[in-house]
Amino acid sequence: MSAPNPPSPSELADALLGRCDFPPPGTPLTCAVSGGPDSLALLYLATRAGCRVTAVHVDHGLRPGSAAEAGIVERAAARFGAAFRAERVDVVPGPNLEARARDARRAAVGVDAATGHTADDQAETVLANLLRGAGVDGLAGMRHGPRHPILRLRRSETRALCEALGLHPVDDPMNRDPRFLRTSVRSRLLPLVNELAGRDVVPVLARQAELLAGDADVLAEVAGLVDATDARALAGAPVPVGRRIVRRWLAGLGPHPRSSAEIERVLAVARGDAVATELEGGVRVSRSRGRLSVAPSPSGVVDVSVPPGVDPAEPPADRSEMPGRSGPLLRYSRPVPNGPIARAGDQG
Repeated sequence: MSAPNPPSPSELADALLGRCDFPPPGTPLTCAVSGGPDSLALLYLATRAGCRVTAVHVDHGLRPGSAAEAGIVERAAARFGAAFRAERVDVVPGPNLEARARDARRAAVGVDAATGHTADDQAETVLANLLRGAGVDGLAGMRHGPRHPILRLRRSETRALCEALGLHPVDDPMNRDPRFLRTSVRSRLLPLVNELAGRDVVPVLARQAELLAGDADVLAEVAGLVDATDARALAGAPVPVGRRIVRRWLAGLGPHPRSSAEIERVLAVARGDAVATELEGGVRVSRSRGRLSVAPSPSGVVDVSVPPGVDPAEPPADRSEMPGRSGPLLRYSRPVPNGPIARAGDQG
């Protein structure tokens, strides 16, 4: 008895599309296509879904011959009826190379471009974020939707689709470079976790990320109901919600997200445990008449806590109680139990 014929590429694609999140047919869709198996599968599936696809290849200039890989993407785009655009960005080797390359690529293709991340990438992202100490949002990984339309597919499925199509994907050696955390998670940590669990944990981690994404959405919705500058409302919110409120409020003030310690100090100001606090980057959060405000840090602010027997509502009676301080007197802050010393301010 002869073996059954393997499915055709169109049959294979139609079976996979049921687990994808492409926009409706006729929708313009930019796809970031590196030439690897996942992004080539994304390109074909997007056209098969009826989207008006533009494939964008970004050359980072980090490897010899990388510019020639655009030709692979261009030929695939022409074959599948997609438009094509090539971009070149300059990424200098050095610290945070992966993050800088990702940011440059995103700027070149657009923030709404679809990427070829799969369930395997999702599992690796969750583990990498866990190692970095991420909270709910980081452990939720990437979100399902038009920006990550093949996130429910496995890497083995995208490779099988490319093989059925007769495509010869690019092999990027950076995907095996042990300098990058993601590659170590892929080649070392994930196989170990699979071995310890006695099963393939990618579906488990992907499902966990999807559940946490729902939790993160609820927290964000609740946090959106609270005015971050209302000290009483912020202090009365559940702590996880309060942290989210403060983090979102301060999101645009500086190049990096605020640390957990900074968030806790701002919550202490809202509760009245401190009058004000200084944040990284020369930012000061203070409370006055029940409202929180953000302003540039004044010069000469020092850290002070309440000495025993001193009323925090009163300024020091003697300037010698604040060593090294010159200029206007500052009020003491209330001590924050088991926390860092808050910076005092001259407002009530």
